[in-house]
Amino acid sequence: MEDAGVGWLAAIIIGGLAGWLAEMFMKSNMGVLMNIVLGIVGAVVANILLGLIGVSLGGWIGYLIAGFIGASLLIAIARAIKR
Repeated sequence: MEDAGVGWLAAIIIGGLAGWLAEMFMKSNMGVLMNIVLGIVGAVVANILLGLIGVSLGGWIGYLIAGFIGASLLIAIARAIKR
């Protein structure tokens, strides 16, 4: 998060927004706290995975995109494990 130029408060806000967008996209029903967690953890996961293929997203928009991708991926994995 520090590399992206996003502070902790902004990470929580952007993470919540990314988690909410992923929740709407994946048609899942989660709470606000879970949206924030999914967005932040999803951004970390997506940045690691994208880094492996040489893609780097920076700044607020990059963090939002990475959070959305990662949160959507985490929701899909959770659904697969539940079944």
